[in-house]
Amino acid sequence: MKRRRLLATVAMLAAGSGLVACSSDEGGSDASNCTNTITKQNVPVVTMWGWYPNTQLVVDNFNKQHDDVQVCWTNVGQGGDEYDKFQTAISAGTGAPDVIMVEADRIPTFQIQGALVDIKQYGYDAVKANYGEGAWKDVSVGDAVYGVPVDGGPMGMIYRKDIFDKYKITPPKTWAEYEQAAQKVKDAGGPLFGDLGANVPAVLMALQIQKGASPFTFDPAQPKSIGVKLNDQASKDVLDYWGGLAKKGLVGTQDQFTPEYISGVINGKYATYISAAWAPGYLTGAGVGKGQDTGKFAVAPLPQWDPANPVQVNWGGSAFSVTKQAKKPELAAKVAYGLYADKESLTDGWTNQIIFPLNLTALKDPAFADLKVAFFDGQQANKEVYLPAAEAYKGVAYAPFGQYYLDAMTKQVSEVIKGSVTGSQAADKLQEDVAKYAKEQGFTVQ
Repeated sequence: MKRRRLLATVAMLAAGSGLVACSSDEGGSDASNCTNTITKQNVPVVTMWGWYPNTQLVVDNFNKQHDDVQVCWTNVGQGGDEYDKFQTAISAGTGAPDVIMVEADRIPTFQIQGALVDIKQYGYDAVKANYGEGAWKDVSVGDAVYGVPVDGGPMGMIYRKDIFDKYKITPPKTWAEYEQAAQKVKDAGGPLFGDLGANVPAVLMALQIQKGASPFTFDPAQPKSIGVKLNDQASKDVLDYWGGLAKKGLVGTQDQFTPEYISGVINGKYATYISAAWAPGYLTGAGVGKGQDTGKFAVAPLPQWDPANPVQVNWGGSAFSVTKQAKKPELAAKVAYGLYADKESLTDGWTNQIIFPLNLTALKDPAFADLKVAFFDGQQANKEVYLPAAEAYKGVAYAPFGQYYLDAMTKQVSEVIKGSVTGSQAADKLQEDVAKYAKEQGFTVQ
């Protein structure tokens, strides 16, 4: 997704606190410096890395509520920066924190290296009912659980009300209707209907899964065997569909999350934006919905490939995992289960559009469901779009080399945009590339 890039600016704000001394008998990374202040002394300390913008508040809330353990939090960087440091600690066998914030699609990458703890034995049954099926599947490898879900990205279709009104369009319920609406707008001399960005491969992956694709199958009982299925008919259909929209000039081909793309969103260059529930927070932070485009956005459910069999998909999401270097994994698991699980932290997260929570305490809160989202001009977006999508989401099996796959997808989508290959040809090339890589990493490809 790489949503970590989208939140980089706001996440930097979370690292601005002064460093204070604390102590730990739990092992893991150096606990001599904490971003937060620990006020309860002479109790075990669990070290934690994380980058959410309101982590300071979340950690303080946890520490206030616990007399048997305290959290020492450090922001070592967002996403890739943190992962690089974690990988170094894995290789060295020392230096990792007890608990680490990890995006769900990265969990298999670290799990296969033996760097994460299966926390199912450390209190899972007590909190299982707090999260839905899809949330748990995203943080699991087989039957083992390697993270506690925190936030997700149920997808929907953000659209410009002014453009839809001008061209007398209602939100399309299917992708066939989406193309028809795009053609209608183009024929009338209107703007692009959407955008095919090569730098958001996770969106296309989600839409392929929505159509029925299963990119990877992985059984931890057979860690050197993996199913790679990137050129099945569903995957080809989706790439052909979006490649066709681009070729007809119905959607743009601008990389997203760039100044050029944001300027286009602000100025009405695009009628729709296919994205996730965290998008309003990102767009607001980028200046969208604050100027001449104020009050012009709404959101509708994601169009379906088969309306008789609707499928909801997700883009993004993070979890708290316990690392293998934690000397007391049960205590570390208590922290992972407890962080961002109290009502105050969850409420702060969704009211300030920092996260779309996966904890059912928040999702079942009438205040969350009934929230009139300012970005959507007061629309109850959670109730109408994002909550139903989150509840219906079934989860995904990620690959142990997910980043390579997404990078390879970006390369092939770029070729589709150039017109060098069709979507189907890109899928075949992607299959060949990723399967070869998997074999080079020692996997038997099914």
